[in-house]
Amino acid sequence: MAKRDERIVPLGELLGVLASRLKKVDLRIIDDIQALWPTIVDPVLAGRCQPEMIKDGVLIVRVPSGAFAQRVISDSPVILKGFSVLGSKAPVSIKTRISES
Repeated sequence: MAKRDERIVPLGELLGVLASRLKKVDLRIIDDIQALWPTIVDPVLAGRCQPEMIKDGVLIVRVPSGAFAQRVISDSPVILKGFSVLGSKAPVSIKTRISES
């Protein structure tokens, strides 16, 4: 019978290991993106639109309507430039997802 490792491991450490194993979705960088979001986008966008995840370099942003989706996409060059401080983890493109919640 294999002996189980019973040491206590902080949750953050476990989540970091799990996130590093996920190749397509980076769960660690989204916190940085969400923190930077209000400093990069217009206050109206920051209040109504929310970065949800980054997958394969594509930032998925939740928006409440098509008008907000259009605005996020039209502002995407400026938004992506703002995230360049994240280096190689920075998103390279943006997609929107319409959702009121």
